[in-house]
Amino acid sequence: MTEQNEYTPKPGLLISLFPLLFLIIMMVINVVIYKDESTFGPNQYALLISSIIAAVIGIFVLKLSYKTLEDAMISSISMALQATLILLIVGSLISIWIMSGIVPLMIYYGLLLINPNIFLFVACLISAIVALCTGSSWSTSGTIGIALIAIGHTLGVPIGMVAGAVISGAYFGDKMSPLSDTTNLAPAMAGTDIFSHIRHMVYSSGPAMALSLVGFLILGFFFQGSMASNSEIEAVLGTIEKYFNITPWLLLVPALVIVMVSRRMPALPALTIGVLLGVVAIPVFQQPLLSTMAAPGIAGAYQSILTTAADGFTIESGNATIDELFSRGGMSSMLNTIWLIICAMIFGGMLEACGMLQRLAEQILKAVRGTGSLVGATVASCLFTNMTASDQYIAIVLPARMFREAFRRQGLDPKNLSRAVEDAGTVTSVLVPWNSGGAFHAGVLGVSTLVYLPFCFFNIFSPLVSVFLGAMNLTMDRIEQEQSEQSST
Repeated sequence: MTEQNEYTPKPGLLISLFPLLFLIIMMVINVVIYKDESTFGPNQYALLISSIIAAVIGIFVLKLSYKTLEDAMISSISMALQATLILLIVGSLISIWIMSGIVPLMIYYGLLLINPNIFLFVACLISAIVALCTGSSWSTSGTIGIALIAIGHTLGVPIGMVAGAVISGAYFGDKMSPLSDTTNLAPAMAGTDIFSHIRHMVYSSGPAMALSLVGFLILGFFFQGSMASNSEIEAVLGTIEKYFNITPWLLLVPALVIVMVSRRMPALPALTIGVLLGVVAIPVFQQPLLSTMAAPGIAGAYQSILTTAADGFTIESGNATIDELFSRGGMSSMLNTIWLIICAMIFGGMLEACGMLQRLAEQILKAVRGTGSLVGATVASCLFTNMTASDQYIAIVLPARMFREAFRRQGLDPKNLSRAVEDAGTVTSVLVPWNSGGAFHAGVLGVSTLVYLPFCFFNIFSPLVSVFLGAMNLTMDRIEQEQSEQSST
């Protein structure tokens, strides 16, 4: 975090709001004019122009040096470097796993086994289980999520609903997993232990997930979309069989990745190994496909695989569904998303260096009067930080540090704070198009944030249930209560 000099004047409320309001206005204009294309340049420039406005205020009004702002900008960008590296690896993983037959295999079995009426329910449940085992919503969306998106597309299920089901399940599993970085970060910042934190989240995440599953079940049974006919599905299955060697042995690759992540291997090396295993699987299982794509010899195969990893897999099968599903991926496909993340982190760094984030947070604290308003203010601050700082980690760290003393003064156990910041800080990041979470999932799943947002039931219900529990003073454990129980024991 950037510390302000003690002689630097604190920004006023209106000055602090100005860059944010300007950004929101530009974002709205971009969405109206460019629609789904707004994240391919217009929003990046909106973030940069808003950052320049904040910098001008910092230099000419708050008398900050350019060096201070530059350091804050670089520091903020560095916080997103891990996310950008993961994005690049996931881009390669998508194309290599398609070329090796792993994604086609999962789609093939999915079309054979999954009933369209309960597909959204199953997609949410599978994503939750995988994320719970791996502790990573991003890894889940970048692996299993890709196959589920493709299956849903083939079945005729609206792509926004499928992405919402995948994200809902992935974030529930991420939150409830002791392997998750955010699940470890939230209690550390709030001052409690991870297992108390996870047990306490059951009260908010449990009902939110139950409501989500019911919602997806209802959507599956009553949605009147254009479902793919049996002949269309058979045509897709036949095309997959024609171009790819379908063998269960390919499932070993994603299974090994899940095992590695579940054993606490960081996501970046685990996904990198997943790419390398996919590369090995190409000549072993997809030799006929490789021979049609590459020039004869080892050099030709090497060039074809490397080009696919860099620029994506392409296929012209004559089946429009297959061509659309499988012509994607590659590191280069993630560059626009990385551009968006870097611009967002520049904006967040400028606001923090100018003290604008802190000033707006102080204003929120003034409205706190009791337990319900304190939880509500915490949730609102997490959402606000996700919209301004554009990073879920900042949305956990900053509100947890801000409200820690306020929770203590109210006599509330720190696990109430850790639950609130994760109920809002972690799960709402994916709902903001310019946040690293929203940009990542839009890029990986190939679905605009605003398209999948209405169907991210868990991500919407989670903060609402948290606020409800606070307002009703339910499951809000107090410090005195905990100490008396320990004394009696």
